[in-house]
Amino acid sequence: MSESGPIHSGAEAADEAIRDVVEVDCCVAGGGPAGVMLSLLLARNGLKVSLLESHKDFDRDFRGDTIHPSTLDALDQIGLAEGLHQFPHGKLRSLRIHTAAGSRTLVDFHRLKTKFPYIMMLPQVHLLDYLASAAKQYSGFCLTLGANVQRLVEAGDRIVGVRYRGEDNGWHEVRAPLVIGCDGRFSKLRSLAGFECNKTSPPMDVIWFRLSRRPNDAADEGDFYIGNGHFVVMLNRQDEWQVGYVIVKGGYSQLRAEGIEQLQQSLAGMVPWVADRVDELQDWKQVSVLSVESGLVDRWYRPGLLLIGDAAHVMSPIGGVGINYAVQDAIETANLLTEPLRRGQPTLDELAAVQQRRERPTRIIQAFQRFMQRQIVSNALEDAKPFELPLPIRLISSLPWFRDLPARLVAFGPRRVHVDLALVRHGR
Repeated sequence: MSESGPIHSGAEAADEAIRDVVEVDCCVAGGGPAGVMLSLLLARNGLKVSLLESHKDFDRDFRGDTIHPSTLDALDQIGLAEGLHQFPHGKLRSLRIHTAAGSRTLVDFHRLKTKFPYIMMLPQVHLLDYLASAAKQYSGFCLTLGANVQRLVEAGDRIVGVRYRGEDNGWHEVRAPLVIGCDGRFSKLRSLAGFECNKTSPPMDVIWFRLSRRPNDAADEGDFYIGNGHFVVMLNRQDEWQVGYVIVKGGYSQLRAEGIEQLQQSLAGMVPWVADRVDELQDWKQVSVLSVESGLVDRWYRPGLLLIGDAAHVMSPIGGVGINYAVQDAIETANLLTEPLRRGQPTLDELAAVQQRRERPTRIIQAFQRFMQRQIVSNALEDAKPFELPLPIRLISSLPWFRDLPARLVAFGPRRVHVDLALVRHGR
């Protein structure tokens, strides 16, 4: 790749010793679902791809573990769904809500027209390792772990690569016609490029922890328990329960001050069938706190750079759709940009086309999340009055046809996304 004009990557860049410079067709920063899936698809299409991940492995606790039908359908297209199902996993075939007034099915996936009418519960590390292993079958794919991207490399007004510190603490550089930022809700590339994320703070945070799963426990459902100003989410992870204890925004300090025993008692009171194991939660070190945010970047691209996934749109955990949307972003990006990357350098209009394709579905699902937050979460966290399921939710959950609408939205988003299989070019 040749460039005219001065190349720079920050005030001190000229004085730093660069240990190596690698040239590829596309540099992907961030090894989450968007980054790994995108790298796999581009490499499968015959492109040379460098995937940079700042951590030394993919194993981070309490990342999203929900793999939706849309993602499973896409993996089935490229022959990877069957292998993924060999990992021990859980299946959520419906989502139910439990209140003092009784129980209701909010979302039922059974009626979906798909080979996979369920949400697969699988630790994200297994998904990422599996996809990365599949990508390594292609000669153009290179994964670098422990690669902490620190700077953008620019030629004039165009980004032409990145500079990162490796595990050896030395500086390394990757040059590419396109850099794609997939580095999550706290995106370094978003910050380096000067993009702003218009964030909102939904009225909740989530405390995540695990409890053991017993042979006689319920299966194939995701359960929500509401009462006494609290909201608990129970997700089946095969041999354990992933428990989300939803609290008022900023309320963790007060919860912790009340003591772990109070949390145990509250959980046992709301979900009586786990009362025999709440004492497994002994220390706050077993707890992970998610500060819930939602947001959208106005513009996802500039010459030589594109943001997708949480780097472009921070998602609330409602519906567990974060992985689904990240993967859909990756698929649409590969579909739209493979040919421009084969030609050499995607134009600004070609980068804009990715945002145009993905922004509307993102706005729709974020509006749905805000609706659910107003209708259920905000009311559930008010302990001054008994919780009553709002009328719109009761209507939706009462009729199977209406219940299909949120099921399709959670499973697929506003429109289904498919891998363009005609783009594949082997043996490059």
